[in-house]
Amino acid sequence: MRMADILDRKRNGETLTRQEIEYFVNGYTKAQIPDYQASALLMAICIRGMTDAETADLTDCMARSGAQMDLSAIDGITADKHSTGGVGDKTTLVVVPVCAAAGLKMAKMSGRGLGHTGGTIDKLESIPGFRTDLSMEAFFEQVNRIGLAITGQTAELAPADQKLYALRDASGTVSSIPLIASSIMSKKLAAGAQNIALDVKCGSGALMPLESDARHLAKQMVEIGKRCGRNVTAVITDMDAPLGTHIGNALEVTEACAVLKGRGDRDLRTLCLILSAHLIAMSLQKSQEEAFAIAEQALMSGAAFQKLWEMVVCQGGDAAVLEQESCFLQAKCTKTVFSPQSGYIAHTHAKRVGECASLLGAGRETKADRIDPAAGLILTKKTGAHIERGEPLATLFAADEDRLQAGEARFLASLTFSPQPPEKRPLIFDTIS
Repeated sequence: MRMADILDRKRNGETLTRQEIEYFVNGYTKAQIPDYQASALLMAICIRGMTDAETADLTDCMARSGAQMDLSAIDGITADKHSTGGVGDKTTLVVVPVCAAAGLKMAKMSGRGLGHTGGTIDKLESIPGFRTDLSMEAFFEQVNRIGLAITGQTAELAPADQKLYALRDASGTVSSIPLIASSIMSKKLAAGAQNIALDVKCGSGALMPLESDARHLAKQMVEIGKRCGRNVTAVITDMDAPLGTHIGNALEVTEACAVLKGRGDRDLRTLCLILSAHLIAMSLQKSQEEAFAIAEQALMSGAAFQKLWEMVVCQGGDAAVLEQESCFLQAKCTKTVFSPQSGYIAHTHAKRVGECASLLGAGRETKADRIDPAAGLILTKKTGAHIERGEPLATLFAADEDRLQAGEARFLASLTFSPQPPEKRPLIFDTIS
C-alpha cells in the first residue's frame, strides 16, 4: 500500500477502504508518513468529503491508535457527555453530579480551554487543591465508590487525533465536518463509556455558527456511535449568546453550584436537566419524561450537589468554596460596565464575550498560557432585556486595570441594541438519536 495511491483515490472522490484508512492513521501516528502527505489527504477529505462508513472507520482507527479505556472495572452503567464548546458552558459541572445521583457511573475525562472557549479542567482547577491528574487506579476506585470523577485527558488517549488536530490547524482543514466528527468521537470511543450525550452548539460563539452545519455534525457523530456499537444522542443547542450569566473559571463553578442548589439561570438549569435526562433515558431504559423527572429530583433534592461535594473532597479540593464564594481566590480589580444607551439588548455576540473573558485573564491563546482563575465577568442583563442608559450591564474581574480596560471595550463591542425586543431564539433546536 502506498500513500500516493491513497491520495490519488481521495482526490478523485473515491471511497477509501478500512485498510487504507488504517494504513494512513497508523503510519502518521508513528511518523512514517510525512506532514506534507498527511496535509494533502486532509485537504482532499475537506474538498471531497467522506461517506458515513469512511468517517466511522477513520474515527475507530483514531480511537485505536493509542490506549483505550477499559471500563469493565467499573461496577455499573457508564455514561459520558461532551460539548462542542462555547462561552459560559459549565454544564459538565451540573450534568455529571446529577447523573451520578441518579445511579449512573460518570467516569469523565475533560480538556482545557483554548481561545474563547472555556475548559472544564480549568474551571475545576480554580477550586483550591483540586487534582485533575488522577491515576487510572484512583480514577476507577473513585467512580466505583462515589459514582463520579473528572480528570484530565491523557496523552495516550487517541494520539492520532492529537497529531492530526495540530496539522488541521496548520493546513486550513479545521472546518471539515467528517474530520471534526472523527476528532470528537475518537476520544469518546477511546474513553470507553457505552452511553454518550453530545451537546452540539450553534451560533456566534460556537464551532458551528450555522444550525444546518451543527445538524450535519450531530448526525455524523450519532451515526459513528451507531456503527461503533455505542448509544449516542446529540442535542443541538443555542450558543448565539453566553450560557448563563457567569463567564470565567471560578465564577462558573459558583454558578454551577447555584443551579445544583435549585437556583441559578433558568436556561442553564433547563439545558442541564435535558442533557442529564438523555443520559438517564439511554442508560436506564426510561422514557424521556421519566428520565427528566429523575434528573429534576436529583437536582432539587440536593443529592446532585452532594455528589459534587464528594468529588471535590475526594480529589483534594477545598469544598468550602462550594458554599462560600469568598473562599475562592478573589480578583484584584473590578469594574462595572454601564449601558451607553437605552433600548433592548438585541444580541450578545457570544464569541466576543468569550474574547472579553480571555482579555481579562480567564482564557489562553496558546496551551502554554497561564490563566487567572478569578478573572471573568458576570452579566447583569442578558439578550432580550430592556435597559436604560447608565444602568449596569456587567461586572468585570481582572488582575489589573489594563486588562479591565481592554475587556470593557471588547464587551461593549459584543452588544447590539434595538428599540424593539428581539425575536427569542430557541434553547434547543433539535435532538438526534
